Amino acid sequence: MLLQQLFLQRLQKRKGTGAGLRPSGFQRLRNSPRWNLQRLLLDGLFLSAGIFSAALGLKGFLLPNGFIDGGVTGISLLLGQLTGVSLSLLIVVINIPFIILGYFQLGRQFAAKTLVTILVLALVLLVISFPTLTHDKLLIAVFGGFFLGAGIGLTVRGGAVLDGTEVLAVYVSKKTPLSVGDIILLINIVIFAVAAWLLTVETALYSILAYLSAAKTMDFIIEGIEEYTGVTIVSARSEAIRVMVTEKLGRGATVYSGKRGYGTQGHQLNELNIIFTVVTRLEVTQLTDEINKIDRQAFVVMHSVRDTKGGMIKKRPLHG
Repeated sequence: MLLQQLFLQRLQKRKGTGAGLRPSGFQRLRNSPRWNLQRLLLDGLFLSAGIFSAALGLKGFLLPNGFIDGGVTGISLLLGQLTGVSLSLLIVVINIPFIILGYFQLGRQFAAKTLVTILVLALVLLVISFPTLTHDKLLIAVFGGFFLGAGIGLTVRGGAVLDGTEVLAVYVSKKTPLSVGDIILLINIVIFAVAAWLLTVETALYSILAYLSAAKTMDFIIEGIEEYTGVTIVSARSEAIRVMVTEKLGRGATVYSGKRGYGTQGHQLNELNIIFTVVTRLEVTQLTDEINKIDRQAFVVMHSVRDTKGGMIKKRPLHG
């Protein structure tokens, strides 16, 4: 998870929306009471929706059927099944060390929001009843993970987390060569291995499916439908494509000097320019259509981009 970027990332000017503001004017706008009130209301909406979505995933799907999830939530579910202690109490107690760590790593505001969010989640789990929507194990795993992942993702969009594992992963990643994703993966491998040993292998396997569903949903909500895609274009008509990208699509483009190594006619060591641009997922189809209009033989390579900074990029408004 990109928690550091989510809480350290600053809003940047966007083409068509921020181009007319000088930096000082933009800062005054951000610091205005109206901006802060809108940001507070939006965060509250994200956090509220995230809490109830996660509670539905837990009490409506996973908890009644004995499935667990990864991270702190998974540890709480596992201990709850083994000891009979209330899930609400376990979620709060186990998350407290991670909230303290988050205070030092990501700041007071993050820690305060996370503490309040987890306390409200515990209260919702304690006092609100959710119907058991299905007894089909596959549906339980998929949709339980979906609602739980949506809840975690929405709370991240609101500036907090429901699961302290990511905070620990960010801290450990600074001290070791491992990435945040590697650390989270290792933690969850241990959790599911213990679940297979103490519960049953079948329960652990369904729980892994629930975790994968939650992780994919969480990534989609955090990244949004505007996930970035890097596009490299090799074409003899590179200048026309560059003009199309910058003038028709309004995106930035980087031009590399290169040579063809091999083509349809054999070895072709002729020089040409290579275009690289970054677009959102929604713009990929439009870009490829425009490339085909200019050069149907163009060689196009695409890959996912986790995040960008600067340039003519349409930024996702994750957190102000």
